[in-house]
Amino acid sequence: LLIWVPHLRAQEPFYQGKTIRFVVGFSAGGFYDRWARLVARHLGKQVPGNPEIIVQNMPGAGSAVAANYVYGVAKPDGLTLGMPSASVYMDQLVGRKEVKFDVRKFNWIGTQDKRYQVVYMRADAPYKSIEDVIKPKEPPKCGETGTASQGYQTLRIIEEALGAKFQSVLGYPGGAEIDVAVERGEVICRSLSIDPFFGREPFGSWRKRGFVRLLIQTGSKRDPRAPDVPTIYELMDKYKTPEASRRVVEVLLGVGQFGSPLFAPPGTPAERVRLLREAHAKTMKDSALIEDARKGKMDMAPSTGEELQSLTQRIMDQPAEIIERAKKILGE
Repeated sequence: LLIWVPHLRAQEPFYQGKTIRFVVGFSAGGFYDRWARLVARHLGKQVPGNPEIIVQNMPGAGSAVAANYVYGVAKPDGLTLGMPSASVYMDQLVGRKEVKFDVRKFNWIGTQDKRYQVVYMRADAPYKSIEDVIKPKEPPKCGETGTASQGYQTLRIIEEALGAKFQSVLGYPGGAEIDVAVERGEVICRSLSIDPFFGREPFGSWRKRGFVRLLIQTGSKRDPRAPDVPTIYELMDKYKTPEASRRVVEVLLGVGQFGSPLFAPPGTPAERVRLLREAHAKTMKDSALIEDARKGKMDMAPSTGEELQSLTQRIMDQPAEIIERAKKILGE
């Protein structure tokens, strides 16, 4: 028996009796925080040893404060994971001074969602497809809050990719006001995330009465809710978009693929990274989590840690010319 006791102890899972901490780069109650708390409720039972999981909010500098902490301060023992902004890689690419990390060295664990954009157009407008916005006699007027909004930047990305042309009317307080302006005819189009378009009003009512149509979606594949709407990638193939422009587009649209990502710091033991990735992948298939997400109206579209690792390397491996063009679109 004395011979076997240490052997049995050695077999105890590392995570048994321990606590994993999610460090979220935004304040409590927001979108990232909601995802972190949802995953925290369910991930532990998929990790050998069934650890407790807690969430710590560390807002600041667009999540760079949290990313810096997890990357360079937290012990790389597999007990601290970060959930930064989906655009965390872009902060590094454009050289923001707050960045003290290298996203290529993150050990990505996975993400729960993706955030693609669509462009809707009033159905009675003369622009019946995205082709009508390529070299138009007069560009359609789209409502936007300002140049820093994702909607505004998405329109600039489409222009870069396809030679399309939109006229952005700026200064609306928010999306609801833009939608009212569309109903009044002040503007006729808008870019927004695909999930609210299919999950909120006035869009459900609009779709029922055929008030608007979708012209384009920015995902790599057609969303099942919009099977007849072409993706920007299909259109780049069709219009033979030059390689440099394609690279700029991939850099800028990578945000949508990261969603609400989790990562472990560099130096985390490979075996623990593997366990966490496997646990995350299993959690994404857990019926209890899926039901909780449905109740919270949180649309799931998970990716594995390996997929995020590959995506990061692909996006970050860009020549200076591509980065400068991306910065110009972002207004940097």
